[in-house]
Amino acid sequence: MEEGQRYRQIRKVTLVGSAIDLLLALVKLAAGFWGQSQALIADGIHSLSDLATDFVVLYAARHSSRGADESHPYGHGRFETIATVILGVALLLVAAGITWDAVERLFHTERQLQPGLLALLVAAISVISKEWIFHYTKRLADRLRSSLLAANAWHSRTDAISSLIVIAGVAGSMAGLSYMDSIAAAVVGLFVARIGWDLAWHGVRELVDTGLEKEQLDELRAIIRGVDGVQGMHSLRTRRVGADVLVDVHILVDPGLSVSEGHHIGEMVRTRLLRDHEEVNDVLVHIDPEDDEHHASLRELPLRGELLERLKARWADIEAARHIQSVTLHYLRDRIQVVLLLPLRLLDDGASADELEERFNAALQGDDVVQGVRLRFR
Repeated sequence: MEEGQRYRQIRKVTLVGSAIDLLLALVKLAAGFWGQSQALIADGIHSLSDLATDFVVLYAARHSSRGADESHPYGHGRFETIATVILGVALLLVAAGITWDAVERLFHTERQLQPGLLALLVAAISVISKEWIFHYTKRLADRLRSSLLAANAWHSRTDAISSLIVIAGVAGSMAGLSYMDSIAAAVVGLFVARIGWDLAWHGVRELVDTGLEKEQLDELRAIIRGVDGVQGMHSLRTRRVGADVLVDVHILVDPGLSVSEGHHIGEMVRTRLLRDHEEVNDVLVHIDPEDDEHHASLRELPLRGELLERLKARWADIEAARHIQSVTLHYLRDRIQVVLLLPLRLLDDGASADELEERFNAALQGDDVVQGVRLRFR
């Protein structure tokens, strides 16, 4: 989906929720004061926190919808993550205030309120309204794979559940158990704290590049191993950037393959991961001709130009070396294997292929870089 369209849809659903949050917050606070319900006042404050986080969502969605640029080559998805953390922290602060006030009233009975039918009616309306907002927002969050929008949806669900607790508290107080309203307010605070902690912790884990869960990693491994030509894999790394997952992986291919075929296998791994895993947005594939997971090269081997100068000096007395058509180098097991292509007419002079190969290898005796020389003729 186009990023601009994604932002417009997030903005629409968030503005609808904001309007309802504002109305509910005002009604709850007014009814809480007039209806003498501490739990409903706490629930009204919770609704105000919903309104505040709605604006955080709008701000983050606007910035995270921007594509990659020179300063942000992986896009702006982390704006969404940061906003999710802020949302979680906001809930924790709101929860602390609600719980503290409720506990204080429990130990000071003269401060306990006596709610009536008005508080009960408003709490019931809140449950219905916030549950509708939750389903409305969650459907779009799932479709857009937006963790921020999903967090805001669950924030609405906490408001609906807290209103249910308010109903229980108000009903208990109306039945003569005056402390029930304060207990309900404290429970609302603890419930909000749990949701706030979950959201903040999830966001922090993403900010420190926590990888995917084991089940999801197993899915990625199965996709990679299913690509023809992949002989093994290691160093699979993942991280989240907003709604997207970035993947790095090393794959093992036959060392005798051409560069282009190895590259093609790597591109197929990338294509399959993007196609078969909904969250994967970018993949970096490293091609290995040998398994270097536990045996990486410990020394710097010479590159082609330097090596060819060394070989030329070693083979100065070999006539066939003047007719080399191409040189293929294989960097394997901390050594270099050399494959030479020679014209077939050299064999017409009476020398066999094995004899020529032996002469080339004999000239490299004592060389700790070149593992051996093989000849090909055309």
